[in-house]
Amino acid sequence: MALLTCKDICMGYEGKIMLQNVNFHVNSGDYLCIVGENGSGKSTLLKGILRLKSVASGEFTFGDGLLKNEIGYLPQRMNIRKDFPASVYEVVLSGRNNQMGWRPFFTKKDKKIALERMEWMGILDLKNESFAVLSGGQQQRVLLARALCATQKLLVLDEPVTGLDPIVTKEMYELIQKINKEHEITVIMVSHDTKEAMEQASHILHLGNEQLFFGTTKEYGESSVGKKYLKEA
Repeated sequence: MALLTCKDICMGYEGKIMLQNVNFHVNSGDYLCIVGENGSGKSTLLKGILRLKSVASGEFTFGDGLLKNEIGYLPQRMNIRKDFPASVYEVVLSGRNNQMGWRPFFTKKDKKIALERMEWMGILDLKNESFAVLSGGQQQRVLLARALCATQKLLVLDEPVTGLDPIVTKEMYELIQKINKEHEITVIMVSHDTKEAMEQASHILHLGNEQLFFGTTKEYGESSVGKKYLKEA
């Protein structure tokens, strides 16, 4: 059974249909990149997968024992207040909140996972630093480590390199690929960088307020939709 199956998805806002006729599946170990123009429904679809937005029709089904509170999520980059008081460790550890249930305190397991995810991201030496004073690239690594604290199976990323310089962007893509390959975490990522997605992802979902393409990266590169979009990108 697939880790995630999306069947006949239709989503809207205030009575207006934003996305329709979406049918795809994601298997464990896949790296799916969702592409399309601005306003094509990419972020709307992610919010549906995360149960942050309801569907007008259709359904999302999780397999392999995945629960909705076991999905790691990194939203689009936000500006952080300069006086934000939390340390790097506190920010990363907060990613375990969805696993706490009624427990009032973090366990040794929670703390171990937080330190492990920081090590994955190469930020263990920043543990006691204030999150607010970090560079944009460092902050994004911290937030990625935080998202990873919530999951062992599925990581959902919405434009994770927005606002980062080219060198840091390349590093982030390499980290995401490492998460997928070495740590065997399935990745679903929204991106405008289609050419980079072609190098990283195993599958492509192309949206244009409906599903225009779904298949392997190789199939996308050979398709009429892929050829046209890549030429314009």
